[in-house]
Amino acid sequence: MSAGSLFAAIVARDLRLALRHGADTLGAVLFFILAGALFPLALGPSPELLRRMAPGVIWVCALLAALLPLDRLFGSELEDGSLDQLLLLGLPPSLVALAKMTAHWFTTGLPLLVASAPMAMMLGLPFSALPVLMAGLIPGTIVLSLVGGMAASIVLGARRGGVLLPLLVLPLVTPALIFGAAAVDAARTGLPFAPDLELLMAFLIGALPLCPLAGGMGLRAAAE
Repeated sequence: MSAGSLFAAIVARDLRLALRHGADTLGAVLFFILAGALFPLALGPSPELLRRMAPGVIWVCALLAALLPLDRLFGSELEDGSLDQLLLLGLPPSLVALAKMTAHWFTTGLPLLVASAPMAMMLGLPFSALPVLMAGLIPGTIVLSLVGGMAASIVLGARRGGVLLPLLVLPLVTPALIFGAAAVDAARTGLPFAPDLELLMAFLIGALPLCPLAGGMGLRAAAE
């Protein structure tokens, strides 16, 4: 099989497993919705305050929800020995890591994108800012999957890896959080939002080659 076919087979395998055991995806989406619903209860019913905080609330909730399935991204393969088989398929470890990150985005990032629209309406975000929110969340959730997958591979097999994982991911994805929320806030107030989206895309372009390489090194070290 060619490298492209093997890559697609790994992604398809993870998607089938996610459909068969949908608890991780459902848990991430429910956490995203429930965490967002807590903010109006804590901040009060002021519509203007909720509109002003909506971009940051959505981005923070999406970031925290994307963390939930990361602990099992490579952990199940390490436990049942299938990680060694994946690394023996003939694909470079970086492409194996990228395939797992791609599957994570399809099973977690994409559902969060769908759930973000009703969340934005619940928080009173203007409809005119909704396209900017989606334009930022698409690369932003991809960045979350790339950085999260890289961190999950680095802590793979480590003691208390579940505790270390958020400590690695949260500082690394802070720039994406800042740029994404700033773009939506600029669109909400009528200011130029293109520079923030361009910086977010630049962050994605940098993460796309680096995170799979680091993830592949982490998988190789864990398998050894």
